[in-house]
Amino acid sequence: MTPRTFLKASLALSLAAALGSAQAQNTPIKFQLDWRFEGPSALFLLPAAKGYFKDAKLDVTVDAGNGSGGAVQRVASGSYDMGFADLAALMEFQANNPDAPNKPVAIMMVYNNTPASVMALKKSGITKPADLTGKKLGAPVFDAGRRAFPIFAKANQVGSVQWTAMDPPLRETMLVRGDIDAITGFTFTSLLNLEARGAKAADVVVLPYADFGVKLYGNAIIASPKILKENPAAVKAFLQAFAKGAKEVIAKPEAAIEYVKQRDGIINTELETRRLKLAIDTVINSPDARAEGFGQVNPARLSLMASQVSDAYATKNRANPDTAWTSAYLPSAAELNILPAKK
Repeated sequence: MTPRTFLKASLALSLAAALGSAQAQNTPIKFQLDWRFEGPSALFLLPAAKGYFKDAKLDVTVDAGNGSGGAVQRVASGSYDMGFADLAALMEFQANNPDAPNKPVAIMMVYNNTPASVMALKKSGITKPADLTGKKLGAPVFDAGRRAFPIFAKANQVGSVQWTAMDPPLRETMLVRGDIDAITGFTFTSLLNLEARGAKAADVVVLPYADFGVKLYGNAIIASPKILKENPAAVKAFLQAFAKGAKEVIAKPEAAIEYVKQRDGIINTELETRRLKLAIDTVINSPDARAEGFGQVNPARLSLMASQVSDAYATKNRANPDTAWTSAYLPSAAELNILPAKK
């Protein structure tokens, strides 16, 4: 080996060692989604794939989920550092587990309005909430819309209804078959699932909770008290990188779907693009979100939600808005200014 070759090899090894050392310094964060890889997952998969988390000195792993309750439980157990979950599910967990050593906390609001709605086919004759009285409704027992239905019913003077429980894949099928009169579910999930089962969008009646007096917040980024205490800088860096990526997703959802397809190659690109756009239009860039600011909450509305969740979910203790939410880790107002003006 010549001196020059030796020098090049030494420099290459030094550079590799430096890079390895820098990589080792990145803070690992395990992140749990609320559901499988679908359109809205792009909000997290884009900043991961484009290196925004890595640029923030984070090594983020994003895993698919199977419901908000599961996401809350996994963060509470310590198997995940952070996650994405329905705020009502987090409030319920805190209220029912006052002695839990690691109760997750919501740190950034993403779905400013709950995506829950009641959906029916026009042929049922259901056109407004009052028409649901005496009808047969269906949803999985853990469905957020079903759990919060007492709040919807109270706000709209809906009388008693009959519930049928089923696994998630059967919900829309049973509605199309006529086994039930209406369903509850996330609009951007069930509406597209109904179309996939032969229903036309024009024949579906959608009664969004947010449009009928139910101002529940939807999904938020949650974190374990452990990471909030031990590495607040990493949490803040995560939210900054997420906001940067979310701005791109909201601006160009068609392009963002590619990052979902990278994680699940069998998704229907057109369908998931529509799902993402529907989520953006209904719960992310909603009038309430633009009024309150992306990522943030209104204290009075949060307090009301805590009270409503306590009543509707019959929790052991009253949900406490002060322990369920903190804004201490949010990026600056400029960094949170990611929502486009109303079209």
